[in-house]
Amino acid sequence: MSAWANWLVRRVWLIFVGIVINCSLLTVNCVCAQDYPRRPPDLDRLTQELFAEIQSDQVPVEDIYETLLNYYQAPLNLNAAGREDLRALLLLSETQITNLLRHREANGLLLSVYELQSIERFDLRTIGRILPFVAVAGGDGRAARGPLWQRILHEDNNYALLRYERVLQARQGYTPATLYQGRPTLRYLGGPDKLALRYRASHSQDFSVGFSLEKDAGEPWAWQPGQGRLGFDYFSAHLVLQARGRWKTIALGDYQLQFGQGLLLSSGFAVGKGAEVITTVRRSSVGVRPYAGLLENSFFRGGAATYQLGPRWDATAFASHRNADANLRQTQDSLAAYDEFSSGLIYTGLHRTATELANRHRLAETVGGGHLGYATANGDLAVGLIAVGTHYGTALLKRPETYNLFEFSGKNNLALGLHYSYVWRNLLLFGETARTTGGALGTVNGLLASLGSAVDAAVLLRHYPADFHSLYGNAFGENYRNINESGVYFGLKIRPAPRWEVATYYDQFSFPWLRYRVGAPSRGHDALLRLAYTPSKTTILSAQLRQRLKPRDLPTSPDFPVPLPGNYLQQSLLLYYDAALSPALEVRTRLQASRLRLDDDQAWRTGYVLAQDVAYRFGRALKLTARYAVFDADNYDVRQYVYESDVWLAVSVPALYGQGTRAYALAEIRLGKPLTLWLRYAETRYRHQATVGTGLEAIEGAVRGEVKAQLRYKF
Repeated sequence: MSAWANWLVRRVWLIFVGIVINCSLLTVNCVCAQDYPRRPPDLDRLTQELFAEIQSDQVPVEDIYETLLNYYQAPLNLNAAGREDLRALLLLSETQITNLLRHREANGLLLSVYELQSIERFDLRTIGRILPFVAVAGGDGRAARGPLWQRILHEDNNYALLRYERVLQARQGYTPATLYQGRPTLRYLGGPDKLALRYRASHSQDFSVGFSLEKDAGEPWAWQPGQGRLGFDYFSAHLVLQARGRWKTIALGDYQLQFGQGLLLSSGFAVGKGAEVITTVRRSSVGVRPYAGLLENSFFRGGAATYQLGPRWDATAFASHRNADANLRQTQDSLAAYDEFSSGLIYTGLHRTATELANRHRLAETVGGGHLGYATANGDLAVGLIAVGTHYGTALLKRPETYNLFEFSGKNNLALGLHYSYVWRNLLLFGETARTTGGALGTVNGLLASLGSAVDAAVLLRHYPADFHSLYGNAFGENYRNINESGVYFGLKIRPAPRWEVATYYDQFSFPWLRYRVGAPSRGHDALLRLAYTPSKTTILSAQLRQRLKPRDLPTSPDFPVPLPGNYLQQSLLLYYDAALSPALEVRTRLQASRLRLDDDQAWRTGYVLAQDVAYRFGRALKLTARYAVFDADNYDVRQYVYESDVWLAVSVPALYGQGTRAYALAEIRLGKPLTLWLRYAETRYRHQATVGTGLEAIEGAVRGEVKAQLRYKF
């Protein structure tokens, strides 16, 4: 067939596909950037599909949420995206990525997002999930738009926002200072208002510039530019340029790094174990990323650059210097190696009391290193070398507890690593191995396989010795740090019928050395089974069972003053229903319950939450979202984490325990083309409690109410 005939057939096919989609996919947010105005992604549903159940406050929900919103603001160009860029979406299987790249290689650049319908394995559900985050564009749009300052001024994704939050009830930390045994009692030095000011302008594969300012509740106002306090306690800024000839990325200010499987360098954009049992097992090597968030300890500060050495090679170099929060102490032993030391870094980012302010930015941290990468033309094979060196101005020395015997100590740490990924037919092999100061070798290796059109499988093995010191890693694992852990993970996803999906995983792990509250080497497991049914493209029903067995010391008693190792068994159930009853009305129902038993001779402790959500959109000017939830949890060990809708670029995942109700209402109001206002009120009411919270956060009474307002202006 001639080239002209091929051209004609493609366009006739696209017209036909476009008619089919418009007739049968009206409720899917078609977001071809050059054809239709895009609607925001349904992050509530997407969070449910990725996580399903959040069981820890260590999950970086805020980072993941903001990264997905950044993709919405600056969509990924499907005509320029490489394999690692597509992996970073977390929404495409390896087979789908391979098919897209092969389609692009065989047929040229995509003409429209509608063309995804013609690619094998891209079903309507997959396309509907990725549409808010991708676009189709060709050529170099930067050249036609003029210099950088003009592109920033004329960029659609150019906004500033102001956010205000406050707890309405008086908390103990804000009461007038009183004397206790002749000394003032501890209290917060600032007011109860929380403020954030952010600005950002960005364009995919071009530039990102912005800054963030934040004052947490209780933090005092202060003008100390030399200490990074500009009235607000926290200040962050960045400038990132991309695709400048051979310079792939140049970053100044605050940035994140993501290479290999995250064993040495991970930006925090990692889901780990959850409802998505296949694609979230791997990590994407996306390199240097701008940082514009409000988390105060998840970034590097300085400069980084990636340079294209040749058609297949690139090199990245980075340097960072920042002052971290830490509690410094003087050595009492005259023969000790260090006169001053720190027992560890403080990651809360809160500076409200005199003690917290004294610990603010006390520890100087200097980090430098680089990455050398190679990838074949189609990206099927990619390998890379990583080097990360860290120097602390004051030595780190953990408390002299037995479980801290192999923890990092000293001022310097050097880590060297090798990572790889290889695609062969329907298989993806990936992994990373690294060596840190002291000689410990950590490794994580996995395989993703498409066993058929309806079956996907994953296997991952990991080994992180007790003396493996990866200070900035977040590779797959049970712990929130890659240390003192070995394990093997099996995941399986089956689509037995067009509207049905069964997902399951089993993770067996062990801890070779002691851990906090575990006084012996131990082992455990984590298993999940999820069944999902989508009777229509706007409705999903799912049921999930999960069981976790983890070690923990048994409570002591006068007869046994030494803790004895035991196990706690946690079982959970999740029932979820989400339906768009009309283009304007959506309802969600969630029943989440769990029970926990510490060793076989203990009684079960139980907790549950039943939540009903309603969202209604009044045209384009107003959207209302509300929830009413009832919860009952015996204690903090069986607390229930439930994701809540919040203002744009904010995340709320409260921990519910005790007995009571939780309700919130959120209004999104468009005041005009450039202005959007969000108003949110949330309230938790407890039964059988005279106070809410503890310590300086204690509230007299059984109610805690929170207000939040945010105004965004789009330039």
